[in-house]
Amino acid sequence: MIEESRILYTDSSCIIVNKRAGEAAEGAAPGMVSLPEVLGKTFGTGQNAGGNPFLPTAVHRIDVPVSGCILFARTPPALTFLNTAFSRRQAVKTYWAVIEQNEKIRTIPESGELRHWIAVDGRRNKSFAFSGPGENRKEAVLRYRVAGAGDRYCFMEIDLTTGRHHQIRAQLAAEGLFIKGDLKYGARRSERNGGIRLHARFLSFPSPDRPDQYISVTAEPPLPDRLWEACMQSMV
Repeated sequence: MIEESRILYTDSSCIIVNKRAGEAAEGAAPGMVSLPEVLGKTFGTGQNAGGNPFLPTAVHRIDVPVSGCILFARTPPALTFLNTAFSRRQAVKTYWAVIEQNEKIRTIPESGELRHWIAVDGRRNKSFAFSGPGENRKEAVLRYRVAGAGDRYCFMEIDLTTGRHHQIRAQLAAEGLFIKGDLKYGARRSERNGGIRLHARFLSFPSPDRPDQYISVTAEPPLPDRLWEACMQSMV
């Protein structure tokens, strides 16, 4: 059962959850919390066109070690509508990231755009960001703002324009910027809970029931500590 405080929004068409690091939005490995299954038990399942059970289905991808806003469709028509809205870039997605301090982060502009072309290595479940197009590469664009910094870490706010596999992690790593805890993409050491300091802070998208209106939610870090508190203060 999922805590009521982590349900950020729900109606007959969709549910938005404040995901914790380590939970899976799809394809859960053995022993891992599967949010579709948990939500199905708590809110009941819908039905597909054949009358078979339809578990809440993730509309957009959030990696297992990442926390924050994750949207699930509760019905097949809602899933179709939301998939179309996201593919047309009608959704707004904002992330917070805690970045290891290094010389690179001290020299980049306080705000700007990153544009790469991403290739995915499925066997390694890892993405690589390149400076130009090429075979099996997809364009990836984000905008960032450096909101604050301490002695060991700095805090970034990131708006995604595209939604590629491991996009933020790969693009930042290509620029020599490493998210705290993200060993796969160059961080020095892991986090105790196996998560990384990347949090889906804000999500806004057209309502499946009222397409002329937007649903918007904000997620607090689900397990706050001093580092997340410092990040939150820097974003003011």
